[in-house]
Amino acid sequence: MNLTKTPNPDIGRRQFLTRTAFAAAAAPLASNVLASATAPKTAGASLIEPFWGPHQAGISTPIQRHTYFIAFDVVTEKRDDLIKLLKSWTETSALMTGGPAHFDPKADPQQPNAESGATIGLSPSRLTITFGFGATLFEKEGKDRFGLAKRRPEALVDLPRFAGDQLVAERTGGDLSIQASADDPQVVEYAVRRLAKLANGIAEMRWAQTGFTGGFKPGETGRNQMGFLDGTMNIPTNDPKAMNTFVWVGDEGPTWMQGGSYMVIRPIRISLDHWDDMKTAFQEQTVGRHKVTGAPIGKQHEHDTLGLERTDKDGNPIITENSHTAMSAPENNDGAQILRRAFNYDNGITRVAERWPPWRQLVTFDAGLLFQCYQKDPRTGFIKLFTKMAQIDMLNQFTTHTGSGLFACPSGARPGGFIGQDLFV
Repeated sequence: MNLTKTPNPDIGRRQFLTRTAFAAAAAPLASNVLASATAPKTAGASLIEPFWGPHQAGISTPIQRHTYFIAFDVVTEKRDDLIKLLKSWTETSALMTGGPAHFDPKADPQQPNAESGATIGLSPSRLTITFGFGATLFEKEGKDRFGLAKRRPEALVDLPRFAGDQLVAERTGGDLSIQASADDPQVVEYAVRRLAKLANGIAEMRWAQTGFTGGFKPGETGRNQMGFLDGTMNIPTNDPKAMNTFVWVGDEGPTWMQGGSYMVIRPIRISLDHWDDMKTAFQEQTVGRHKVTGAPIGKQHEHDTLGLERTDKDGNPIITENSHTAMSAPENNDGAQILRRAFNYDNGITRVAERWPPWRQLVTFDAGLLFQCYQKDPRTGFIKLFTKMAQIDMLNQFTTHTGSGLFACPSGARPGGFIGQDLFV
């Protein structure tokens, strides 16, 4: 790859490479293969997403407005306790996603009510709850706590350390994960809080992150905090062939994972102040798309083909070779694709050191992307894509990966059963 040419004379690649020498991690943000899930349903659609089924809800479900991800460490050594927890989580999730809360006003006021009352009068708001199993559930510090070590799937690998990672141990990993998503933030928060309470004495909270999506209309692509349309190209969740090819685990996986998927989740802090100071032309060159329309550079419409082979009058690529769009394009990655389902986040403010001269200490927004993707096998999905992107993606200079997790999300539960039941047979 020739890194000395640029279609934009204002900012050359030599200057870009100087900047990225101080950068760390690439953020899969642009609207190409790493693209958001389908926009929410219309207002008249059902407010209940089915919980039971061959696949867990919250994977191919049209993306909601709010999410709450939380990872747990299992503290019990008893296999029966773990099964008990998964059963109670399954039963409670089916109730919460299936209809309004049932607070009993006639219950003994001198005793705690089964419901806190936080969601009285609120609909489920398309609540979905998705469960995952981390690698440490199968074996932790060399110990097979629950007799599951031999049942760990080959695809549930330990993610490699990528170029630029600045992972915080307290925001990485976990034995179990829960993600609640809905169009109402109070419904989401209460669902997680109720499930966490059921884990008392069996599992303890390790790390969590909330997220939100932009106020886009149904059928439209949302806009991220960097100002770009985020979700132009993605695996179509209504295409069974594509989902079976790239997302759902098939016969190649163990029985308990067939119909499930592998989730990668990584909080990515974005230097929004630094990004906002960049010229729009450089932002578009970095992403590989026009900011307002979302169209590939040099084209008119959001869903136009990329045309990565196009060059300008001097022979330079119209879409810069190490732009995010080009780096993540299936045609540049042997056809690899992932189902991107990502949310924005904002944790308030934090103190950080700048990653470019003069490397000042400053207080800035702790905000960015709760990146999340699903795939049949992370070795041929996220790892394949991101290994290269982490090195020379032009977005590197604005992003920092601060946490990480890989979880096996098993197939959906059957009525009367529980999530991951076949793992324990």
